[in-house]
Amino acid sequence: MYNDWFMNFAPSAFRSTRIQTTKDVEAALYATGNLTDIKPAMLRARPEILPTLRMSTCPPLAVDRLIGLAGVSSSLVKRMELHQKLPVRMKAAQVDVELAKITAIIEKLADPDIFVWLGREAAATQVEIHRSATIVADRLCGAVANPIIRNAQEKRQLQEIKNWLEAHGYTQLPSGAGTKFDAMPPGTFSFRMNVPVKLNVNVNVNAMPVTVDDEEPQLIEVEEEELVVEVKGNKLTINIPIDAVIMPKSAKPGDFPLFFEAKSAGDFTNTNKRRKEEAKKVAQLHSTYGSAVRFNLFLCGYFDSGYLGYEAADGIDWVWEHRIDDFALFGL
Repeated sequence: MYNDWFMNFAPSAFRSTRIQTTKDVEAALYATGNLTDIKPAMLRARPEILPTLRMSTCPPLAVDRLIGLAGVSSSLVKRMELHQKLPVRMKAAQVDVELAKITAIIEKLADPDIFVWLGREAAATQVEIHRSATIVADRLCGAVANPIIRNAQEKRQLQEIKNWLEAHGYTQLPSGAGTKFDAMPPGTFSFRMNVPVKLNVNVNVNAMPVTVDDEEPQLIEVEEEELVVEVKGNKLTINIPIDAVIMPKSAKPGDFPLFFEAKSAGDFTNTNKRRKEEAKKVAQLHSTYGSAVRFNLFLCGYFDSGYLGYEAADGIDWVWEHRIDDFALFGL
């Protein structure tokens, strides 16, 4: 099933992303005078174009390689990459110094085989600009090919869940209705719903400053997709998104809905990291709400017995997409 989908739909999903990315790269080239006028002020105004600039060099630069070459703050570069913003706590003068170091590296390493007009008197033609933008866009998309395919698969998987639930009398909650997961009416479902969980502030984390009880900021780890809601005492509350949240028709007041994560994999090698992410998520849910929470998977593709055994050991169950009627075994 996965291979059939990949052969028939993955190329179009990748191409459509590349077409949009090409347009974004062309806009970035325009903002930099087709790489002839890369200034700190431009990066200050358009921090989102840094990935394009990294892929415009020979060789293309990974984030950490750029940080090392330029000798700049990792928090500056990673905030520009992940959030398309500049650090709010860094002084403006220091930001400009750091951005000047970055632009110097980009100018020195700009790829002359892609941007053939660099070093010549004649300006770039539209054909040359479009060709260069396509090459850079392909580099950008190639670096994130797996997430592009995975996102397209997830969208398709959620549609399959929607089709099955509606065929069995369930109703999707309106987008933006604001209904909390524990207040959903029986017989309803929602996608990408935020569920708040509480963590201890001493969890192992990814450099995010948060003030606790008016003391000095502490570094709290938060996944990119998670949103900090509040820090209170020694507890950090974050929202974690759940792909599909379903309240069974038979649910009674106080019952929890069923949580499902849509997962797909095109090979066996990339599932180990992801099984740890799922174990972390279910541990957070159980720690906050108790063992009554049921967290499950909707699987399509290459998941072997090692992966499934790891998940089962954490109390995680699953439904295979090619056996989608197994949803009924969960009381749906």
